[in-house]
Amino acid sequence: MSKASSTVSSETPKDGDRTNLSRTFKYLLATQFLSRGIPFIFNSWIVRHLTAEDYAVYAIQFHLFVTCVLFLSREGFRRACMRADIKFEGASAKDNAATLLKVAWMTFPLGVVITIAACVFVFWWQGLHLSDPYAQAILINGCACILELLAEPLYILSQTLFLLKLRLMVETAATFSRCLTIYILIVNLTNMEKGIVFALSQAAYGACLFLGYWSYFLLFHAFRSSDLFPFRLGNMMNFDKQLSNMCMLFTVQSLRKLILQEGEKMVLVWLDTPYNQAVYGLVDKLGSLVVRLVFLPFEESSYATFARSASGQSPDKSKNLRRSLTEALKLVLLIGLIFLAFGPSYSYSLIRLLYGQKWSDGEASAALRYYCLYIIVLAMNGTSEAFLHAVATENQLKRSNDSLLVFSLIYVALNVLLIRSAGAVGLIFANSLNMILRIIFSAIFIKHFFQESPFSFYSCLPSGWIILLLSGAATLISEKVFLDREKFWPSFLIHFSIGLTFFCISAFLIYRRERPFINKIIRFRDHWD
Repeated sequence: MSKASSTVSSETPKDGDRTNLSRTFKYLLATQFLSRGIPFIFNSWIVRHLTAEDYAVYAIQFHLFVTCVLFLSREGFRRACMRADIKFEGASAKDNAATLLKVAWMTFPLGVVITIAACVFVFWWQGLHLSDPYAQAILINGCACILELLAEPLYILSQTLFLLKLRLMVETAATFSRCLTIYILIVNLTNMEKGIVFALSQAAYGACLFLGYWSYFLLFHAFRSSDLFPFRLGNMMNFDKQLSNMCMLFTVQSLRKLILQEGEKMVLVWLDTPYNQAVYGLVDKLGSLVVRLVFLPFEESSYATFARSASGQSPDKSKNLRRSLTEALKLVLLIGLIFLAFGPSYSYSLIRLLYGQKWSDGEASAALRYYCLYIIVLAMNGTSEAFLHAVATENQLKRSNDSLLVFSLIYVALNVLLIRSAGAVGLIFANSLNMILRIIFSAIFIKHFFQESPFSFYSCLPSGWIILLLSGAATLISEKVFLDREKFWPSFLIHFSIGLTFFCISAFLIYRRERPFINKIIRFRDHWD
């Protein structure tokens, strides 16, 4: 057995660990906490040092460009490769890694084409010339995307090997380098165009990902460069056709998902002012923090768990999938209900504390209130779609793609209509309707999947959800009665104390009713094995 094969075999989790949702979730949560928490703290500083126009470029325009390029280039490959039942144990580990990497490397040429097309489109749409700072920033962002795509095959390999600590360390280092680059350039080079600053920080992020993954696999994982780039003359077209077809299917689906995920930002850039873009960017970064910190890693770990469980041959497969789905939905609903209960009444106070009165007295506070309502449907959709994508057949996935196309058209139409009448709040409302439609589609699929014994969505509701809603009503009354914007600090302390009291009462009552479930989460062991 080769050294690479023995290393893969020794470091790859056993099958019991592969389908352990709590283990995967723990590392992905830590990854998101550091890679999103660091920018959140940094964002509180940068908002106070940028104009609304500069913040719109940072939070909406460049974010949209990078997200579109990377999502279309790699999302389908990530989904398909995680579904692949490829073993990394024994003498065949090296050959199996080569099989996976031959398909994963397709992300790079596809990504280069998409990057060039995206740059050409932005230049044409905005009438840019190479001498324009904004044009130069777009090109730097394009190079940053290519750096990330050079690391993508190794990212896919590491996820398939469940090297979760590697992702934690690499993404944390990359995030820190991006924030540090912005800080150094804004403080020391005050005359530099802010767009160039943001683009260079993205390049620093991509470079860290590239160096991190390649260094690990070449230096510490006993792989040779020829193993990581397994193409030879004569076998260039010798790759897993079924896996590549699944990648293409998911890539087509990713185009529709991208419209659903980033459609509101596209409409913002197309139709709205830089100030409204900045307001939405501020609320989106703040309001979606819980989505990125908790729901995103939970969705990824749920998908991995559902996919591994569905690919097995256990006689209790259906029973295990049912239990996993029920508990996954219960957890995201519990978290979503907490934000639904306490988020709206503390939105103004949070923005006032983090970003100052300039932002809290504008549209941002109202938008954040509605975003708290949006969080709960976002949570349900992420988990239910993760189940659908993990267990559906190829034909069922094609029908899902067709439904996403319909939802995309409805969603874009709602965005265009509502942005003119309600601004950022209208975009959040359109997002909520879109998520509800997708939840209904996933729910119908789940009902059909568990035909032998009907699936109960009511059992997914955590005990004590009525208590949370009553607490939310009480804190809204508290905000109306006690919070004074002119005498903010004394009135805020009273309002905060009332909210803390109701939160503690709700937490105590819910814990008493859901003690076994909550203890299972806290222990992080023997969970969905």
